[in-house]
Amino acid sequence: MTEDLFSASGGGDELTRPLAVRMRPRTLDEVVGQDHALSQGSPLRRLADPASAGALTSPASVLLYGPPGVGKTTLANIVARQSGRVFEELSAVTSGVKEVRSVLQRAHERLVTSGRETVLFIDEVHRFSKSQQDALLPSVENRDVTFIGATTENPSFSVIAALLSRSVVVRLDSLGPEDLRTLVLRAVRDERGLAGRVSVDDDAVDEIIRMSSGDARKALTILEAAASAVDGDGRMIDVGVVGRVMDVATVRYDRDGDDHYDVASAFIKSMRGSDVDASLHYLARMLRAGEDPRFIARRIMIASAEEVGMAAPQILQVTVAAAQAVAMVGMPEARIILSEAVIAVATARKSNASYEAINKALADVDSGHIGPVPRHLRNAPTALMASWGNHQGYIYAHDVPGAVAAQQYMPDDLLGTEYYHPHDRGYEREVGARLAVVRSILASASAHGEPGSASPGNKPGRNKPRDEDDGDAGSSSGSDS
Repeated sequence: MTEDLFSASGGGDELTRPLAVRMRPRTLDEVVGQDHALSQGSPLRRLADPASAGALTSPASVLLYGPPGVGKTTLANIVARQSGRVFEELSAVTSGVKEVRSVLQRAHERLVTSGRETVLFIDEVHRFSKSQQDALLPSVENRDVTFIGATTENPSFSVIAALLSRSVVVRLDSLGPEDLRTLVLRAVRDERGLAGRVSVDDDAVDEIIRMSSGDARKALTILEAAASAVDGDGRMIDVGVVGRVMDVATVRYDRDGDDHYDVASAFIKSMRGSDVDASLHYLARMLRAGEDPRFIARRIMIASAEEVGMAAPQILQVTVAAAQAVAMVGMPEARIILSEAVIAVATARKSNASYEAINKALADVDSGHIGPVPRHLRNAPTALMASWGNHQGYIYAHDVPGAVAAQQYMPDDLLGTEYYHPHDRGYEREVGARLAVVRSILASASAHGEPGSASPGNKPGRNKPRDEDDGDAGSSSGSDS
């Protein structure tokens, strides 16, 4: 049987082992938290039942998905021990296909010669390559092993489809404050732990809970460090002692994993929801975790366009300037610039009308609603193109009072289509009032069936200034008419 860090000691002084090791639960009933994963009839309960060995009703493969310190290794070890299976452990960080095949061969021989089943536990299975995960499939399929994989990454993205389809995914959650309190107080009293040699006041327990961020292993590590920092029997651990041994809480945030996307998502949603304090909280979490400030600045720029938009268009300028300043200044001063940009976005009036407008326009283009460009809007850089009627009847907008010409701009198939609908918030309220007038003028041209008509004093086909012509690169020089 392969011993792991948390297995029961096979010899030596048990008290020399880390507190988190000594306090590892020995049965499923000792596990704190994860009630949803350990309910009666759950996959883990069924696997831990000694009668499950050889039973086709028990799962052949389980994926334990959750953050660090919630008991993934513990649960795999308990399942093996309670069910009478042999426990074999590999780490995806240090093991390759050769090691996997060696363990699988031993498991097969053990099953054939003695009838004993094997639990193969692979920690951080998401780090296995596709070929390494493929090597597991025959033995899982044939039930040579009961495979239990542990991952902090979403299995939907980190485990190959063939293995995922053969597995039961069990989600484990960060431990809540009361769960952590139970673990800390148990460790203070239990003979395997501190055996009452120290006491901990309530404020110190609260501080340990706060600093452990739902991680049982971290909570017990902090407690052990605090116990080592006080002298004599009956000593008291207070909040000052905890602060001395652990003055900065570790922020759980995997920049390559789900925490990265979860915190970034919460950051964006908080700015969208105008909760400036939550926005700053998630900004602080990303900064403390070492997130690239340029990534944060890009998210803020995107939020200014998507969430604020034309309700306060100046906010985009603020966030662009902030991104440039962050690139020039760097950390730690960049935190001040990012804070200013976040506050600007979170406190601004909100409108997603610009975001919705381009999505609607793209949807029309993607579905084939394009139509030919109206002929009076087309360029006529050559006499031949002018003879086709290109540019004829075009009205130069600046020749018209208000600079809005009553002429058709949309392709015929899309006449009357409106993508942009400004909200009644901030600057967009002014935009909406003006847009209603403009659309009325433009609609009048369509109502009369005149794509482009000359107003008094206008010259039909007047040239547009050369630098305003788009798409003329490479065409012959000369006037548009």
